[in-house]
Parts: sequence; C-alpha cells; structure tokens
Amino acid sequence: MISKFLGPRYQQLIKNWIPVLATWGAVGGVGLVWATDWKLILNYVPYIRGKFKPEA
Repeated sequence: MISKFLGPRYQQLIKNWIPVLATWGAVGGVGLVWATDWKLILNYVPYIRGKFKPEA
C-alpha cells in the first residue's frame, strides 16, 4: 500500500528508520511509565497485576 504513494527511495528510507522509531517509541513508553503513576499503568500488565493489591 505504501508503494502506491512513495517511490523506491522513500520506501528504503522508511525501512531503515523502522528500528530507530521502534527504539525511541520503547524509550518513550518507559519514560511515560516512569513519569506517571507507574502502579496504575502496571496494573494492566497481566504478570505484574497481582503484585500491587491494595492492603485492607
């Protein structure tokens, strides 16, 4: 689908940038979890969900 809009030069540029964008996206995601209420976000991760049960 992208090939209909972009030429071969831009297709190659996009393929080269995919790992870089994925890396920065992961860094941004970790930064978001660090900067916000991390317990709230980690409650959606299945393995970690049970570790933060409220103490009654």
